[in-house]
Order: sequence, then structure tokens, then C-alpha cells
Amino acid sequence: MPGQYFEEDPVVPSSRHAVRLVLPDVTLDLATDAGVFARGGVDPGTKLLLLEAPTPPSEGHLLDIGCGYGPIALVMAARSPGATVWAVDVNERARALCADNAAAAGLANVRVCAPDEVPADVRLSTIWSNPPIRIGKEALHALLTTWLGRLADDGDAVLVVQKHLGSDSLARWLRDEGWTVERLRSRMAYRLLRVTR
Repeated sequence: MPGQYFEEDPVVPSSRHAVRLVLPDVTLDLATDAGVFARGGVDPGTKLLLLEAPTPPSEGHLLDIGCGYGPIALVMAARSPGATVWAVDVNERARALCADNAAAAGLANVRVCAPDEVPADVRLSTIWSNPPIRIGKEALHALLTTWLGRLADDGDAVLVVQKHLGSDSLARWLRDEGWTVERLRSRMAYRLLRVTR
């Protein structure tokens, strides 16, 4: 289906505009565009994660899977200026937006890249993600298996998933795969899940 945010090269014509993300500790003006996730504004699930996730580690390697135009990655970078934040997306347009937004915000600790560009030896202190559920269950499971496997022994992942898009079945699958899953919050039909070894 054309025009999906998880395409590598969106076919929908570019149409940039700006959105503002306001949190108690961070305010960001973000450029967004057609063909990227939540083009019209930061979606409620992402906002829940940004409001309720535990404070990210102050150093080490942090990851945003499916960074889009960058709200999660940039907030992590602002809160943890001593850390390196990897902003990963398959969508070229999203990566360009995220890099532009990081530069505009003066966040030099953000590394925007395609999934295969994160160095193999990088071990992650934390992952924050509003994962791309609509890529399908098999692809989603492969994606999470890959990135969760790169967590440091004491690392964690915080995932926000809409209940009607399968948050509870995803939590069960993660437990079946040997992960510990804690529900941090449940609000506005979203679940905020913390995943550890």
C-alpha cells in the first residue's frame, strides 16, 4: 500500500510543516512532513511515553526505534546530554527530518541512521519506542528481537503500544521470549511497557 510511514522512500509528495511539543522540562519546535508517522502532531502514545517513562540514563547509548521526525530521540537527547542517542528509521524522509530537527534544537548527541548503520559493538542502555505495529506481527517481532538483543545486561526498553493494536498480546509474546515485562502505565487506550532481561 503506498504512502505508509514505514516505506524507505515515501512516494507521497513532500509537504513540510511545523509542530510544537511541550513537556514540563522540554519544548521543541519540530518540522514534519507527509509520509512520516504522526505528521499532524505528536501522537498521544508518544506523548504518554515522554511524560511517564523513567528518566533515561545520563550516559551510554540510547535508542529510538522508528524515530520518525524525532520527538522521542530529541527528548532523550535533551534529558541526557552526556549520552549518545541513536535515532533509527527505515524512512529516508523521516531520517532527514529528525537530523534537521536535532540540528535546529542544538542537540549534537543525536545520531540519525538507518537500522543497519548502528555499529555492531554498540550496547544499549535503554530503548524508547512507539514501535511500528502496522508493519505486521512477524516483522515487528523480528525488529524487537534484533534491538532488545542489543541491550546491555542492565538495560531496559520502554515501549508504548495501543491496546487495540495488540499491546497485551505483545507483552505475552515478550514474556514467552524470556523477557520481563512490567506495565508502567495504562492511559488513553495505551499501555506503557518496560522490558528487561
